[in-house]
Amino acid sequence: MTKASTLQLDITANLQRWKMFVAVAEEGTLTRAALHLDSNQTALSRHLTALELQCGARLFERTGRGVKLSETGARILPQVRDLLAQAEQLELDIRGKTRPLSGLVTMALMPSVAQNIVGPLFSFLRTHHPGARLRVLEGASGKVEEWLADGRADIGLLYRYHTPLPANETALLATDAYLVGGRGDRATARATVPFHLLADLPLVLPSAPNGLRHAIEVRARAARVTLSPIIESDSLALLKSLAMNEKVNVILSHHALGEDLASGRLQAARIVDPSITATVSIARSKAKAPSSTVELVSRKVTELVQAASLDGALA
Repeated sequence: MTKASTLQLDITANLQRWKMFVAVAEEGTLTRAALHLDSNQTALSRHLTALELQCGARLFERTGRGVKLSETGARILPQVRDLLAQAEQLELDIRGKTRPLSGLVTMALMPSVAQNIVGPLFSFLRTHHPGARLRVLEGASGKVEEWLADGRADIGLLYRYHTPLPANETALLATDAYLVGGRGDRATARATVPFHLLADLPLVLPSAPNGLRHAIEVRARAARVTLSPIIESDSLALLKSLAMNEKVNVILSHHALGEDLASGRLQAARIVDPSITATVSIARSKAKAPSSTVELVSRKVTELVQAASLDGALA
């Protein structure tokens, strides 16, 4: 029996790169292939270069209009297509033999994130794991932490304004805070607003203890700025309503604004000098061991948050 070569091991370990190879071969340009793969041209080029180094041969010839298969590339293309087809069939076979997961998963979310996640998550579970049930708790980060700590929630999404994150949390994306006002609001007429100008505005802030409130106060002290909120509230719906109708300003993440921003009912300016950046993290309860269904939902929530970030729904 001959020993498997390093190249053969690399072939089975890098299916994603071979998918890129086929896409470029079919599209004829890196630009079109990147669009097809929902990737970017730089990353695609880097992976193809690595693939050619592994193979020890050029797979494409660069032309003025794009790329074309080299002699080696053309020779192996049918075999690569067969390899990918077999891998896809194996995945389908495995899924076909795996029983759908079931059980209750309790998820704790902040309102600004829930509106982008819960619907797609429910659709996924209903289609692929109809025996799985979802319970959603909605509250500020402090409540989410409390529910995770006492075991009432299995999974939580949190805003964190400090690093490093606790051991049971994983960072998903970073998002900046925006000053928000109603239609025609002068303070949010530009794309950005310096932090020190917040001192002169009728602000509505979340009530302490609250991660965003603490981050605002830390920056205010450092900048020697005095902030005097006229109202305190943790209700996302109320904050947006006040900004729309009462000529006040609130501070929110961009993705909390949704259709209200697109329709012009609200307008927003990113706070700068200094900025206020939060990390959206996913955490699992340390009070109980996660079930297979909890693990599945955790992976799917991570995927949905990252996809929403790329689409601009979470930013």
